Amino acid sequence: MNKGGVNLDVETLGIGIALILAIWAYVGIVINLSPGISWQEPLVAGTITGIIVGDVSVGLYVGGTLTLMSLGMHTYGGTSIPDFQVGAILGTAFGVSTGSIETGLTIAVAAAMLMIQLDVFGRAVTTGFIHAADKHVEKGNFRGMTMMHLLGHIPWGLTRAIPVFLAIWLGEGAVTSFMEWMPEWFMNGMRTTGAILPALGFALLLAQLPVKKYLPFLAIGFVLFAYLGVPVIGIAIAATALAALFMQVKGGTENA
Repeated sequence: MNKGGVNLDVETLGIGIALILAIWAYVGIVINLSPGISWQEPLVAGTITGIIVGDVSVGLYVGGTLTLMSLGMHTYGGTSIPDFQVGAILGTAFGVSTGSIETGLTIAVAAAMLMIQLDVFGRAVTTGFIHAADKHVEKGNFRGMTMMHLLGHIPWGLTRAIPVFLAIWLGEGAVTSFMEWMPEWFMNGMRTTGAILPALGFALLLAQLPVKKYLPFLAIGFVLFAYLGVPVIGIAIAATALAALFMQVKGGTENA
């Protein structure tokens, strides 16, 4: 992508950028274990990656799209889901390098889906530290137990940092070769999945909301988007204003 006369090819980003993005991926997924911090969210990951590689708009687009795909997806009961953080990082980097957001999104979805297997591997390896911590507890060695818990984040973070580092460091050519090596049916499945997941995310989100109670608001939003072509930001502003009016008419949140 040509930005102000500068060709931002991934191979020109160098090992330094690859290392920074790998650390970002490591920190993001480890902080995900702490409540209240959402650095691993694809919109945040895409935006930060966009700042690092020099095009925030691509990061916002890729991260925002992956956020729609991830709505309603959580690791209930420790289940593995697509890693949209890594998808946002790689999708943004390659979206900038190729000058094609569509290519970036294709790589992002494929990477997020492939990361499911590494997530399972990382969780499996981490259990070794938990068993070691149990042994320290039996011996009354609480310092050793604490150490095992602290070290347990290493496989968790490396399963994200290593793929990101190798993909960015080796560059677009290596990733393209890998993508071409993947069977066509698999890539078609990734594209189809990428098209379906946003709708699935919205469906899961709506399932958690009292849609029947507020069906008129849903209808207004549908008309604004489908028939009047209002952008999402405009719909969000209108929805905020309608919600404020509704609250005033009802006399507060308790009566809404």
